[in-house]
Amino acid sequence: MEAEANPVRDPVASCPRLDDLAHRLRLYVPLSFPDDVEEYELGDGVDERGKVLPQMGLVDSAAAAVPPPERFRPKRAAVLVCLFEGKLGDLRVILTKRSSNLSTHSGEVSLPGGKAEEGDADDRETALREAKEEIGLDPSLVTVVTVLEPFLSRHLLRVVPVIGLLSDNQAFKPVANADEVEAIFDAPLEMFLKDENRRSEEREWMGEKFLVHYFNFSTENKNFVIWGLTATILIHAASVIYQRPPSFPEQKPSYRVPRYIKGTCIMP
Repeated sequence: MEAEANPVRDPVASCPRLDDLAHRLRLYVPLSFPDDVEEYELGDGVDERGKVLPQMGLVDSAAAAVPPPERFRPKRAAVLVCLFEGKLGDLRVILTKRSSNLSTHSGEVSLPGGKAEEGDADDRETALREAKEEIGLDPSLVTVVTVLEPFLSRHLLRVVPVIGLLSDNQAFKPVANADEVEAIFDAPLEMFLKDENRRSEEREWMGEKFLVHYFNFSTENKNFVIWGLTATILIHAASVIYQRPPSFPEQKPSYRVPRYIKGTCIMP
């Protein structure tokens, strides 16, 4: 079933909780990333189909220092953090398991999203287009309310989380793109603030130690591990939406912030 487009009525207005969340998130102002810089590339951070790799990562709201040239413009990508209200009244986020046939990061959990294309007007359009291609999510069903701080991968891929609300999740009929997606599922957003079913590993980058978080999640007799870039984005999204930090230590490195990447979350 497809939802009818309504240019006047806000589609989240029929759901009071989502309506309140939409009003609050529309006031959120992420730290900005400067675009008036020269082109510089150190790698894609995407697979052969232009999808964002769910690679190892960490987040630092002030941004960490990396040793690229003084000025650069990383490639752009966007992911959709699509939220809806579950049967128990909890906020849930739509996730995918990458196809086992992909040559890189096969079988790993990720958010719908990918590399920006020339015709995309902005990050919101990129995220919605990719979600439609990957899981058959009609953009007319999603109300985009804000974008979060961009994350910068170790390959210098600029990934912007786009927050969208799905008021009528019954109207969404998932259709997985078999070439890219093996499974579509949803998980409670709040789990990314809890210490339950979570483990972490200490890693080192540029002489600084940090934690990589892994979340174990089971649904319909299927087990998933959500980690790396995907987990880090969801920890940050949950912190913003629930307005509280996670109950576990994030252990982020403390780097001096250079001017040219201030406002970007570094994901080594």
